[in-house]
Amino acid sequence: MQDLVQRIYGAGSRFHIGDIAWELASVSPERRAGWRIALWNDGDQDVAWGWIEGNGMLLVVDPARPEVADEVFDWFRELVGPGELLCSVLESETHLIAALETAGFSVEEGRAYYTHHNLGLDNLGTPEVPPGFTLRHARADEIEKRAAVHRAAWSDVAPSKMTADAMAAVMSSWPYRPELDWVVENSDGEFVASALIWLDEQHRAGLVEPVGCAPEYRRLGLGQAVNLGALHALKELGGVEARVCPRGDDGYPIPAKLYQSIGFRPGLRTVNYVAKSN
Repeated sequence: MQDLVQRIYGAGSRFHIGDIAWELASVSPERRAGWRIALWNDGDQDVAWGWIEGNGMLLVVDPARPEVADEVFDWFRELVGPGELLCSVLESETHLIAALETAGFSVEEGRAYYTHHNLGLDNLGTPEVPPGFTLRHARADEIEKRAAVHRAAWSDVAPSKMTADAMAAVMSSWPYRPELDWVVENSDGEFVASALIWLDEQHRAGLVEPVGCAPEYRRLGLGQAVNLGALHALKELGGVEARVCPRGDDGYPIPAKLYQSIGFRPGLRTVNYVAKSN
């Protein structure tokens, strides 16, 4: 899956190799058990994949092989069966939009969508943390603390299911690098904010995923600082650009405002589609 994503990566691509690494490694075994994933290949080259969870599907299809998208949607309908089918694509993926329309999908307004935000690394700001806090990258032996800060940051709506085992899986996934996994540490040695960047060395492009700050430490500038620390590390490792994909709708606007304060600029957005399967 990552090979195909990397091979066709560009400004108009939905996914980065880091998206796949994070999503595959970070979830609970119970959730993973409900996934259905299939790949389509031509000889020794993968040309498409589909990833179903519940009644929704993510997919990647080589733009040079647009006809394969029809097979992916046929598989989707057959596997899910009767009912509502959901799919989202990037607005630039015209080959997938055409296949969606042929398969009977239509645009669905009102659901959450995501916006690619992009940043060149030439003129990064200087990261600063208040007295009593330390900004640094995580170490390989800090799995428990790294999992704990993720849970703290992502438990506002419902308890995060991030465990030490899941974080260990993330930290052993390609292309994870501890040099790009940044944290803010308080005076007690507790991690209170984090930002992870995945580097695609072939394209010199980084993906910021995920970022978080424990609720009691918000509005101190730690989110901006930990992002900038990771972005400077990305530049030092040869990166020339970064991408982050926050919500673009009005339902959850704060992350996009944070990234824009650093210098990220919004670009392409995802579009949601729905169809009825008989």
